[in-house]
Amino acid sequence: MNTEPLNKVRIDKWLWAARFFKTRSLAKQAIEGGKVHVDGQRVKASRDITPGMVLQIRQGFDEREVIVKALSEQRRGAPEAALLYEETQESIARRELSAQQRKLAYALQPVTEGRPTKKQRRQIHQFKESQYWD
Repeated sequence: MNTEPLNKVRIDKWLWAARFFKTRSLAKQAIEGGKVHVDGQRVKASRDITPGMVLQIRQGFDEREVIVKALSEQRRGAPEAALLYEETQESIARRELSAQQRKLAYALQPVTEGRPTKKQRRQIHQFKESQYWD
């Protein structure tokens, strides 16, 4: 077993180990899709990262900016994975603001009753037939 400290790790392995993505192939797809940037530049999955680099990671609605604190090629539990990076304060504030805006936008949507019941469907069909054939 190799016990020497890591100097660099492939970005797809690190994203998987840090639990940003469930599998390495999902991490690779995100990198190739332009959803991961290192120091503001688009990268390839084989790019080596070192501690101190700044990553921008977009997942769904959220966009995180994290600073690499430590390296790992092994996927561990969430508490250990959280020690591999530190999210910037600006990133946390932006994510909270966008989550709040999404909640407000959802609250402003009109409330619908859902699908019509069987009785309501019959009434709709009856109404449509009376309109078209009269």
